[in-house]
Amino acid sequence: MNHLLRGNAWKYGDNVDTDVIIPARYLNTSDPTELARHCMEDIDENFAKKVHPNDVVVAGENFGCGSSREHAPIAIKASGVSIVIAKSFARIFFRNAINIGLPILEHPTFTDECSIGDEIEVDLDKGILRNVTTGKDYACSAFPKEIQHLISQGGLINYTKNKLGV
Repeated sequence: MNHLLRGNAWKYGDNVDTDVIIPARYLNTSDPTELARHCMEDIDENFAKKVHPNDVVVAGENFGCGSSREHAPIAIKASGVSIVIAKSFARIFFRNAINIGLPILEHPTFTDECSIGDEIEVDLDKGILRNVTTGKDYACSAFPKEIQHLISQGGLINYTKNKLGV
């Protein structure tokens, strides 16, 4: 199974919390399309209007801190983002992202060496990040094959349904 992702970078700083990923005023819906329309609007009013399929969110430390809502990774994934790369993730966001099938990777220096709009390529199988714009490669820990399979199935619910034949 080859999980090669490629898109342009949207860059954010440290401590991007779930309230700016998807503001609480939109939590009256769980419709992914509606959530995507408001993704990141309190931190970047242009994100939802200008993000393209397969784009990449790059961030600093503690991405996804705050409330433990699944709405945040759902909004990111539904907006078309193929992966989030950060120095670190809040623990609950990390797990929620895996559960809904949003790939995420941690790397300590990638964010510092990446600029907005850089073309990014990620090989999830090998754990290799490549900034195509600068030509620099970065090694990171790949998820175990079981987690990669769960992500490729679209998350835990789809994985379970497929496993049970439902």
